[in-house]
Amino acid sequence: QVQLVESGGGLVHPGGSLRLSCAASGSIRSFNIMHWYRQAPGKQRELVASISSGGSTNYVDFVKGRFTISRDNAKNTLYLQMNSLKPEDTAVYYCRGFRLGSDYWGQGTQVTVSS
Repeated sequence: QVQLVESGGGLVHPGGSLRLSCAASGSIRSFNIMHWYRQAPGKQRELVASISSGGSTNYVDFVKGRFTISRDNAKNTLYLQMNSLKPEDTAVYYCRGFRLGSDYWGQGTQVTVSS
């Protein structure tokens, strides 16, 4: 079973940056698509960004121009670079990997944006 482990979350001031990582116990080349989601307390989980096995990316409107999703296949790691962070970005961030017959989620990493 593939394990996904997020890291890099923490407390940051508004306008600051964080780089989240999602390390996989197996090859991420096997995933057709990978995603970052986030969930704030009391709110539904929402998609943030996606990246295909070929490197094509998609972003929701509220993070466009601020967040960048990327993957390093050699390191079996998914990344989310977050710049110009806002308090409303505060949430638990989850990575997800999908391939035919398999859907894997990490346990999440907390991001808190506060002064």
